[in-house]
Amino acid sequence: MNLSFDAVDIKYILPLIILFTVSLVPVLVKVFNKNKEPGKIYNFLTPMLGALIAAGASAGVGAEFLSKGISSKLLFSGALVMDGVSVLAGILVSLCLGFTIVLAKESPSINKNQLSEAVFLLMNAAVGMLTVLWANNLLVMFVGIEMMSLCLYILVAMSMELKLSKEAALKYFVLGSFASAILVYGIAFIYGAAGTVYLPELITQINATLLSNGYFLLGLSFVLFGLAFKVSLFPFYSWTPDVYQGSSTPLVAFMATGVKLVAFVALLRLIATQVLQFQEAAVFLQVLQWMAVVTILVGNIAALRQDNLKRMLAYSSVAHSGYVLIGLLAVSSSDGQVLGASSVLFYLFSYVIMTFGAFSFLSFLEKSHESALMISDLRGMASRRPYIALSFSVLLLSLAGIPPTVGFFGKFYLFSAAISEGFYWVVAWGVIGSVISVYFYLRPLVVMFMSDEQGVDVEPSRLGTQNIIFITAILVLVIGFVSNPFYLHIQSAIKTIF
Repeated sequence: MNLSFDAVDIKYILPLIILFTVSLVPVLVKVFNKNKEPGKIYNFLTPMLGALIAAGASAGVGAEFLSKGISSKLLFSGALVMDGVSVLAGILVSLCLGFTIVLAKESPSINKNQLSEAVFLLMNAAVGMLTVLWANNLLVMFVGIEMMSLCLYILVAMSMELKLSKEAALKYFVLGSFASAILVYGIAFIYGAAGTVYLPELITQINATLLSNGYFLLGLSFVLFGLAFKVSLFPFYSWTPDVYQGSSTPLVAFMATGVKLVAFVALLRLIATQVLQFQEAAVFLQVLQWMAVVTILVGNIAALRQDNLKRMLAYSSVAHSGYVLIGLLAVSSSDGQVLGASSVLFYLFSYVIMTFGAFSFLSFLEKSHESALMISDLRGMASRRPYIALSFSVLLLSLAGIPPTVGFFGKFYLFSAAISEGFYWVVAWGVIGSVISVYFYLRPLVVMFMSDEQGVDVEPSRLGTQNIIFITAILVLVIGFVSNPFYLHIQSAIKTIF
């Protein structure tokens, strides 16, 4: 393939260009202002406007595709692909970035003397995320993952908390570097065996002969395990609770949602190459089934033992990775590709909404960078802040999968897709894990509504954070009530990659 591109390609990557260009504004203003931190126009309003314009640019690409009847478009000699999945996930990443900037501005765990640097790194992490979402080439995917990861390593260490954040940054960097080395090593083996790193070309070459090649199988296993680290699947999840606890809460909200969204989309594109549909790859399918089951059980059982609310949600996010992997198992079957991929993307969207709202609630209650919010601190919250308590309750019920929230329908679509492809035992364990999770999700509700004792003092300001909590809670209910039309829209987007 010739490495050339049409000038028109630039139009389709405008979200990436916008985010990178706007990210330079706060740090350049700080440099030219004798290292004095800029005001909110440069540190807040300009980045927020950039995130919204990037989301609008992604939506504009989707509107153009609909008007012209285009399903997808290859860019830069096929290295990038713009399709329905790219557009929808790109919009969500840009919105998550905007919400994170709001949380960062109001959170005490963000050093306000380094806010411009934090905004710069957040926006460039989003640039890496968009690159991963659009990647049609394993090397481009790796570059996007590394750009995202390097920004996050620094952001974790920049927390106002002095001890845990440095430990978290070191763990994340060491383990993340190891996972990246495994990933790029696997890509090298795949290229050596198949002669290409382009996903469409892999689709045409995947056959029994290629899957009998030991180098290709080794490369495939390395790539799968490298991506498994990014989404906290067993046994690569151990960094998650410690890193989440040591990081600033706005950053945790961004990592738990954006990183997981783009990494699972990368896994989806890899499995969409039909690499797991042959008998020679049966061992990978068995391993992924066990990884899904153990991830769900480990995440939920560990969350049962947590009194620290952030660690509880961290282990919860591990369990949700196991649920998503159940949907990916359905994608591995030739008959269940569209159904499985649609359920995965629907669940990822619902997970991002409810998880971001839950961590926004934590950010709202934090008094200082040294505060560790415990479940017992929520005592009497319903009497002091009834609307906030009610919104958090809706988010927790959705995470538990209680109808009529979007979390229930997300699990319903995931489990239905897996059942249709015969993964009965995996779904059974998924249901058991969901039942276990109800206990630790209901604990905060009981403390908030059934205790008259005084818990942590509620921060009176932080209006932006409050609005995010309200918006996510409303979306959880609204999308739950109109889940079928929303699911069908996602299904039409998914068909562009099959």
